[in-house]
Amino acid sequence: MDSDAARVLVVEDDMVLRTCIEDGLVDAGYQVMTAADGAGFSALVEAFRPDVALLDVMLPGASGLQLARHLREHTQASVLFLTARDAVADRLAGFDAGADDYIVKPFVMAELLARTRAVLRRSGKTRSRRLQVADLLVDEDAGEVIRDGVVIPVTATEMRLLAYLARNRGRVLSKTQILTQVWGYEAYDPNLVEAYVSGIRRKLEANGGRLIHTVRGVGYRMSETEPRMRAS
Repeated sequence: MDSDAARVLVVEDDMVLRTCIEDGLVDAGYQVMTAADGAGFSALVEAFRPDVALLDVMLPGASGLQLARHLREHTQASVLFLTARDAVADRLAGFDAGADDYIVKPFVMAELLARTRAVLRRSGKTRSRRLQVADLLVDEDAGEVIRDGVVIPVTATEMRLLAYLARNRGRVLSKTQILTQVWGYEAYDPNLVEAYVSGIRRKLEANGGRLIHTVRGVGYRMSETEPRMRAS
């Protein structure tokens, strides 16, 4: 994990949802710490020093509103509330407690990631969006992909795909992970990933060797060398 990556604290009592959020954030390149409730919250915050906290409002013991007030008093962390309660009064209570944003359940992972990025950007805690893999530069801020000094034209979706692969260079990513992170949903034809990978490979390999490798039966990996992992 990149030690310069933003630190995200997730406090959610639903284990399945907490695990899904953690997996999505880790896949997106963040450092992540999770908790099921507010027990030991002060010590956890002091040790982890989050840049942003994703807090369920309705928690056993101390509520998310109470945890947000603690963060506001003792840290510079941003706060994003996760809740099934979407009445105006609930939203106002959340913002009064110090929320920077408020996302209503159920939500898709792409929306949560977009809201997290926006909160971090507003607080000035975003990570560098210039990603380098061998002779390939993926510059999200400039909207450019450059290989060996040559600017490669890409679509917005191709840029998201390349950025996700580059941010996770060296890792094998499944088609489901790629669909979730790049397109924002899971229940879709995996052939979409294959088509886009094929297209972006043609563009990249016009100016150099292969960087996006297929791991049969698993997914794809961006690296300078062929992955050793093979499905049986």
